[in-house]
Amino acid sequence: MVSGVDESAVRTRDVGSLVVELAQLKARSVAEQVNGTALVLGCDSMLELDGEALGKPGSALAAHARWLEMRGRTGRLFTGHCLIDTGTAGEVSTAVETKVHFADVTDDEIDAYCATGEPTAVAGGFTIDGFGGWFVEGVEGDPHNVVGVSLPVVRALLRQLGHGLGDIGYPARQ
Repeated sequence: MVSGVDESAVRTRDVGSLVVELAQLKARSVAEQVNGTALVLGCDSMLELDGEALGKPGSALAAHARWLEMRGRTGRLFTGHCLIDTGTAGEVSTAVETKVHFADVTDDEIDAYCATGEPTAVAGGFTIDGFGGWFVEGVEGDPHNVVGVSLPVVRALLRQLGHGLGDIGYPARQ
């Protein structure tokens, strides 16, 4: 479900704290809309480069400018996670940081990537599981975090709320 949270209203400067606050707002908004008992996970990701929080570029022009800054460098991708158990009103949250090493891409490669439209609507202006994967030379930390949801963190949050993977249907039963 889309939370409808106005992300621009949040002014927290520390990127790790910012993504947690946004994840909490999103999870709480969705939890209020849920009828019955559910586990609601809210997440938000941002790239930190030179101490600046970089969300979704929003346009091909902004994505192009971002890639000119990122190429050949390392950024820190933060994802905030907030898990709410609507049955108990339990809530836990945390942030995960992963270093992302960007390739020294050419201007033509930046043009081609931006022409796909992909980098305009994703945190930091890149993906590792789509077209942007060509331009990420490596990550230090949890690669799932860069995709947008840290599976090990969600498992830990489930445990903190007294749940196991079986409570969410893992493994899928035949």
